[in-house]
Amino acid sequence: MRAKIGQDTLLTVGCGFILEDEAGRILLQRRRHVDIWVIPGGIMELGEFVLDAALREVKEETNLTVLQPELFGIYSGPEGLAAYENGDKVFSLQIIFYSRHYEGTLKQTADDESAMHAFFHRDELPDNLNPHQARFILDWARGANTPVIR
Repeated sequence: MRAKIGQDTLLTVGCGFILEDEAGRILLQRRRHVDIWVIPGGIMELGEFVLDAALREVKEETNLTVLQPELFGIYSGPEGLAAYENGDKVFSLQIIFYSRHYEGTLKQTADDESAMHAFFHRDELPDNLNPHQARFILDWARGANTPVIR
């Protein structure tokens, strides 16, 4: 039997929101340390409910409180494989919610995670979408309106 070298791939659960404004545009945030655009969201903490994780992450990253959340989709598959800067390999299951209803004042100043927030029309998305999130952002842009399971 061979000795195992290295670490196992970690399994994470990512939770995020597709938030639309009254003009039907999606809210994206540009990451601070990597020039990519993402939806608000993050990794679920141990013992946390999925929806609570998504709501918490949106509040932390945008200062918005989401109202009337709906399930947008559950995403798995090879696009969920990634490596962190420290060399850890991860496979992330993504549970994505949707809402057009939220309150609060959108955070406009940079913080540890995001450089800026902006709303984009379906046909004017930035080219540098996070490759791990592009599939659900593009599903939204194509008009997906029932929960997507992949």
